[in-house]
Amino acid sequence: MKIHEYQAKQLFAAAGIPVPDGDVANDSGTVQGIAERYNKPVMVKAQVHVGGRGKAGGVKYAETPEAARILGQQILGMNIKGLTVNTVLVTVAEEILSEAYVGIILDRASQRPVIMVSASGGVDIEEVAAKTPEKIHKLAVDPAVGLRAYQARDLAFSLYRDIGQVRQAADIIMKLYSVFWKVDASLVEINPLVTTPGGRVIALDAKINIDDNALYRQKDVAAMRDIDAEEPSEVKAREADLSFVKLDGNIGCIVNGAGLAMTTMDLVKRYGGEPANVLDIGGSSNPKKVVSAMEIILEDPNVRAILINIFGGITRCDDVANGLVDAFNQLDLSVPVVVRLTGTNEAEAQRILASRKLPTADTLDGGVKKAIELAGVDQ
Repeated sequence: MKIHEYQAKQLFAAAGIPVPDGDVANDSGTVQGIAERYNKPVMVKAQVHVGGRGKAGGVKYAETPEAARILGQQILGMNIKGLTVNTVLVTVAEEILSEAYVGIILDRASQRPVIMVSASGGVDIEEVAAKTPEKIHKLAVDPAVGLRAYQARDLAFSLYRDIGQVRQAADIIMKLYSVFWKVDASLVEINPLVTTPGGRVIALDAKINIDDNALYRQKDVAAMRDIDAEEPSEVKAREADLSFVKLDGNIGCIVNGAGLAMTTMDLVKRYGGEPANVLDIGGSSNPKKVVSAMEIILEDPNVRAILINIFGGITRCDDVANGLVDAFNQLDLSVPVVVRLTGTNEAEAQRILASRKLPTADTLDGGVKKAIELAGVDQ
């Protein structure tokens, strides 16, 4: 689960991490009122769950309250990568001498939280990693021991030479690690972490992603969820108890199991296609899930073919086949579908699909190639 920048900053401030003063607004008049309250130049920042807000024109500097009001009018209602801006954060504009990056991510390879810092902040960390990986310093933290003060200082020394700023940065890193654990985060990030002419070190931006599996014990954090700021198809999938991630391709994928999902997408890419999503129906044999999955995928106008790849273990292939028949009866299927079912009750599933003359595949490679062909993609 993602939360907004202003919400992440609230959690940072509660942990003692310095952030600029600010407040949120849903209309331009409130934007002006907040700017008048601080009586300083402010930043007006769109609150949506996507990156690149600045490049899209969703982050602007206002010298006066009146300028802030005008910017509020421009940004509120703006569409950024398919999401409408309903809220803006109005925050005091800080003078910046330098920008750094500090982030913590759950690394599945090492099965540990990994802290990453770089003196090259204010840009996409992926760009730094690709072009100048030597500028990123990493530390995998043993969760049984936790982050030690000397480790935080070592990381801080890679960012600053001034001992006062090193101490401030080390304290921020320690507190950021505390936030990471406290809210069951999968990612916490400060980009940029800035220094001011007065020598202060401040978290100018904030990002936190929460592990969905921990929301049952994170009631306060779960209450921060803004459904209106999320991809509608992902909200619908969550309500149907489906795992769904929207991508940018044109081959819709319905699978069961994370490993099979990755394999399916890899093969789609290998044979020249682009996945439009990953949609995992899990181990359930409920035909209604299949209908819901088809509805969600068909809402994406970019989808030109649907590939259904099911390995029946706990999931029964005949139930999936019945769900597909229900979907064909209930939905206006405007795109071709290719089905590969193997495993439990496979023969019965094939009989059900044959009765509807649905195109099937005996192998995954064959199914992928057929879906790409039906989508009109050159292999």
